[in-house]
Amino acid sequence: MNNDTIAAIGTAMTHSGIGIVRISGSEAIGIADRIFRAKKSGKKLADVPTHTLHYGHIVNRDQIIDEVLVSVMRGPHSYTAEDVVEINCHGGILVMKKILDTVMEYGARPAEAGEFTKRAFLNGRMDLSQAEAVIDIINSQNEFALKSAVKQLSGSVSDKIKEIRKRLIYEIAYIESALDDPEHYPMENYGEELAEKIEPLLQEIRKLTDHADDGRMLKEGIKTVILGKPNAGKSSLLNLMVGSERAIVTDIEGTTRDTLEEHILLDGISLNIVDTAGIRETADLVEQIGVERAKEQAAEADLVLYVIDATKPLDENDKEIIQCIADKKAIVLFNKCDLDTLLDEQEIRQMLPEQTVVVFSAKDRTGFEILKDRIREMFYAEELKFNDEIYLTSARHKAALDSAYRSLQLVMDSIAAGMPEDFFTIDMMSAYEQLGYITGESVEDDLVNEIFSKFCMGK
Repeated sequence: MNNDTIAAIGTAMTHSGIGIVRISGSEAIGIADRIFRAKKSGKKLADVPTHTLHYGHIVNRDQIIDEVLVSVMRGPHSYTAEDVVEINCHGGILVMKKILDTVMEYGARPAEAGEFTKRAFLNGRMDLSQAEAVIDIINSQNEFALKSAVKQLSGSVSDKIKEIRKRLIYEIAYIESALDDPEHYPMENYGEELAEKIEPLLQEIRKLTDHADDGRMLKEGIKTVILGKPNAGKSSLLNLMVGSERAIVTDIEGTTRDTLEEHILLDGISLNIVDTAGIRETADLVEQIGVERAKEQAAEADLVLYVIDATKPLDENDKEIIQCIADKKAIVLFNKCDLDTLLDEQEIRQMLPEQTVVVFSAKDRTGFEILKDRIREMFYAEELKFNDEIYLTSARHKAALDSAYRSLQLVMDSIAAGMPEDFFTIDMMSAYEQLGYITGESVEDDLVNEIFSKFCMGK
C-alpha cells in the first residue's frame, strides 16, 4: 500500500450548504497546518488534541479561500486508522475544488475511488465484508437494505464467519498435532467426533446461503415482472404503481412491444418493475421479439404479476402464461372488475390454487391496497423481519460459502469412507480459506482492487 497522503472531496459535487475535503496519511496534519489559519489563537493543528474541531480560514499564500471548520483525527483512531483531517467548508463546487487544489499543491495526491475505505481495510480498521457494507449503505434504496448494511458494517457477517473459521482451524491444528505426536493426541473414534462437529457448521452455512436470495432482494429490490395478454391492463398497473403516466395506455393491442423498467418504493418495499409486451401469437416480427423477452423476464423474476382481463374469456395465450408462472411466486390480478365480467373469479382460483388472486381494477384502484399487503406478506413475512438474522447481500459471499459447504461435505464423505485423518485436513483447509475470502483474510490484491473500484470518490 502507498504511504503517501491522499485527498478528495467527500461530499457530492453539487451546490449545497456544506462540503467536506478529506485528507488522510502521515502528512495530513502537516499539509493542513500549512494552509489553515486559526481565527484568533494562531494555534497549530500539530499541537491540538485528537478528535477536535477548529475554526478559521483556508488560505493559499495570502489569499483567503473560505471560512472553515477543521476536524483533526489522529490515527489509529480514525476512519482510515491514519491521521485524518476533514475541512468543512461551504458547499459550492468552485470553493471545494479550490480547497482540494490547494491541499494537493501542498503535498497530497488525489485519492482513488474508495481509497479511504481501502486504507481502513488494509490498516485493519475493518475487514473486507465490513468495507463492502460501506458502499451498500451509500447505495441503499430502501429501509431493509440500509438496516442489513448497517448490521454488516457492525460485524454481523464477519463475526459469524470468524467463529466458523475458529472452530475449523482448531480441528485442523488438532489433526496436525496428532499426526506429529499420537501419544498425547489420541485419534480413536476421532472421525465420528469430527462429524458431530462438522454437521452443525454445515447447517450454519446452509442457513446463511438459504437466506442469500432474501438478502439480494433486500439490497437490490424484488424483480417484479408484469405479464398478461395485450390490453389486459399491464401498463395501467405499471402507471398505478409508479404514480405517473410512465407507460402509454391505449385501446390498441400490442402498444407495448419491449420491456419497460422502473424502480419504485411501494410502502417501503423496493420493487424493480418490468412491464412486458402482451403475450399472444402474432405474425409481427417486432412484437414476436417482445413476447420472447417477456417470457425471458418472467423466468428470471422474483415475483410475477399476472394481469387477467376479466371481461374476456381465457384462451390459449392465457394457458401459456399459466404454464410460465406455475413454479413462480405470482399474484394473479383479476382486472377490470369495475366492468361487466365474463370470467368467474372462483374458476381462476381453481386453475391457480397455489397462487394468490386479487380482485382488481387499475382504473379505480380497487384491490391496490390488498396487492401491496400480499407482496409484503410474500417477501417480508416473519422470517424476514429484522431480528438476529444475518442476510447475505453479496453474490461473492454466497459463492465463497457455497464452496466452503462443498469442502466440508467432502470431509463428511471422507469420514464415512473411513479415510485417514490427514485427508480431512485438506478439505477443511479449503473451507477455511474460502471463508477467508469473505473477510479478506485469504483474498488476492486484484479482487481487493476490483471491490474498491466500485466506491465513489472521497469514500
